[in-house]
Amino acid sequence: MDAAFAKAKNYETKLDRSLSQYKTLRDAETKTKVPKVYIALGIGSLVFFLIFFNVAGQLITDLIGWVYPAYESFKAIEATSTNSKKQWLTYWSVFGLLQSLEYFSDALVYWFPFYFVFKTIFVLWLSLPQFHGAEFLYTRILRPNLTFLQSKIEKVEAKLSNAAKEVAGKSS
Repeated sequence: MDAAFAKAKNYETKLDRSLSQYKTLRDAETKTKVPKVYIALGIGSLVFFLIFFNVAGQLITDLIGWVYPAYESFKAIEATSTNSKKQWLTYWSVFGLLQSLEYFSDALVYWFPFYFVFKTIFVLWLSLPQFHGAEFLYTRILRPNLTFLQSKIEKVEAKLSNAAKEVAGKSS
């Protein structure tokens, strides 16, 4: 039992060191006198329970899927590295496909128990750079299918473009 407590204390110390880089958490710890580890774990637990009991599951999952990746995309655009740009372009391509599929299957999906818990885990897997989830799905599923369909997509695109030009020409 002492070994388990020692291991938990070790993880707490590592998490405390990791959280020390965030000024907001340091300020909150100073003002509330509550260790930043407990603040972070409390917020994480609250978010988990809100998703688990679907109090705000869709909202929180969508925020996780949009806010962090949008900010990281902004940083990637401003940076000179092409790796981060590629990572976030890949993420948005896969996430867009996920959102599109979810839109058309929402009547079925929402009957799936703990859907937003699984979706949140999936979105984190897609977006967090240490997992490369979006890259995995892109190279295994999205890219081969788009490559196969590319000529058909381009033909439809050309037809739509010509039709739009015709309509625009008639209206002016």
